[in-house]
Amino acid sequence: MRARPRCGTQFILKCLLKSTAICLIMCAHARRRCTGQVHPTAPDKRHTGHGSSHSAYGQSETTQEEPEILMSPFKHVFRPAALAALAALPMALLQATPALAQATKSVDVLTIVDHPALDAIRDGIKEELKAEGFDAGKNLKWEYQSAQGSPATAAQIARKFIGDKPDAIVAIATPSAQAVVAATKSIPLVYAGVTDPVAAQLVKSWEPSGTNVTGVSDKLPLDKQIALIKRVVPHAKRVGMVYNPGEANSVVVVNELKKLLPAQGLTLVESAAPRTVDIAPAAKNLIGKVDVIYTSTDNNVVSAYESLVKVANEAKIPLVAGDTDSVKRGAIAALGINYYKLGRQTGTVVARILKGEKPGAIASTGSNDLELFVNPGAAAKQGATLSADLLKDAKETVK
Repeated sequence: MRARPRCGTQFILKCLLKSTAICLIMCAHARRRCTGQVHPTAPDKRHTGHGSSHSAYGQSETTQEEPEILMSPFKHVFRPAALAALAALPMALLQATPALAQATKSVDVLTIVDHPALDAIRDGIKEELKAEGFDAGKNLKWEYQSAQGSPATAAQIARKFIGDKPDAIVAIATPSAQAVVAATKSIPLVYAGVTDPVAAQLVKSWEPSGTNVTGVSDKLPLDKQIALIKRVVPHAKRVGMVYNPGEANSVVVVNELKKLLPAQGLTLVESAAPRTVDIAPAAKNLIGKVDVIYTSTDNNVVSAYESLVKVANEAKIPLVAGDTDSVKRGAIAALGINYYKLGRQTGTVVARILKGEKPGAIASTGSNDLELFVNPGAAAKQGATLSADLLKDAKETVK
């Protein structure tokens, strides 16, 4: 196992303490050599200190006069006030050590996979921590690792992080958070980008958990997602969804859509894609069966979104997404969360913990700040026509 580096502040203070002690010893030794006491009865008032055989009673003596060059470097140090200040320095440093050592905090960050939405969360967290006074590389030790889509790897990284004993762990996306929760009940955990933390068994409710867990959810109001689907494809009756059945957040969305869609005259057609290589075949399985494909923030799907877009373009199936970054990658529209802002919101929670608050006293929260993105070029490729009102309502139109 690789040894952990020494804390820079503590190491420097130890060196200063050692240097001060050596300096005091040298000064004391030099003082004994270079100065002596003037005996009150000595006729010529010469020194009778160290190195002198002078007699107080006028007997013959031999005095070893120290060269001026020895005394000059220390002559100001010998003054009582200077010596007292120097002697007090070690105690002052010792008293300062705890406060200085506490100035450096450590945060370990685990994501299940790298894709634009989760990357934006990570960047937002880091920027917010800097704004809160925790600057990576200065007074913050920041470690980031991706599980590359593997829950088993996420579990390994989680155990490694527990061994590091950081001040807080940030888990981006549901599988990452579940891996950390399974590994520790003591180190503060802040989740981010988790659709339903209760269903994922991270917390028992949205209220303060009383445990080591809190965080920020990216749960979307599905009624607004359904409304967007109908605006993009007004004639739609069947909504297809490609998702990973092993991802808790996706299962939550599927189950809620099954309840909500019938009231809007729509039905859900599912197509499972447990692995990224399954996404294109799962999308092809929907050809001829659906009028539109909707994608939530399923990490498996989003990490390989281009393969889904390719099928949608070739089959002329309109594609509506749950995250705005997917619009830049080929979806027609999305009413989603700004994941960078979600990261900043998460960073605020992490900073509160680094400053002393208990995670169990902080309620889980979400984001209601939704943004509409549209991509007219993608609409043309997928056989859809965007209304003037939809284009007008868009916060951003992707060219």
